[in-house]
Amino acid sequence: MKKELDWGNIGFAYRETNQRYVSNYKDGKWDEGGLTSDPNIVLSECAGVLQYAQTVFEGMKAYTTKNNEVVLFRPDLNGERLMDSAKRLAMPAFPLDRFLDAVTQVVRANLEYVPPYGAGASLYLRPYLFATNPVIGVKPAEEFQFRVFTTPVGPYFTGGAKALSLCVSEYDRAAPNGTGHQSGS
Repeated sequence: MKKELDWGNIGFAYRETNQRYVSNYKDGKWDEGGLTSDPNIVLSECAGVLQYAQTVFEGMKAYTTKNNEVVLFRPDLNGERLMDSAKRLAMPAFPLDRFLDAVTQVVRANLEYVPPYGAGASLYLRPYLFATNPVIGVKPAEEFQFRVFTTPVGPYFTGGAKALSLCVSEYDRAAPNGTGHQSGS
């Protein structure tokens, strides 16, 4: 049964849902991981994510089709991008098969938040990975957490995307091979 929400007017904002997925990396390996109802994260004030921004994320959406099936668009590519981003920031990659399983678990646990077909809304998924252990010296962290949460959302741009006027500059936003680097470019 779907949640009773004004699906056409929910906007693009966070709304807590039932379950999220959590897995921790310690002593060189990922734990079993699993679903939790607790949306809170407790960290040291010196956690690598806070001191050196050692974190990566992805975003994807779950939709209901005309046939009342819930689908995601190429989640394997999101998983591969997250793995590539993690490697760039000296973080352990969360394995693709486990990524896909975590995404599936979270969607199934929050099915009532997947909007009905034609609602103009979706269930947004945010897989992310971050450094958790205290790091004060300039070095990669050794402990990490992978999480996936969901939230029902409307369109990112209400009324559709609008045309932009842009100024092209000779300066790059990101250094070559930096975190914004695209393979093959």
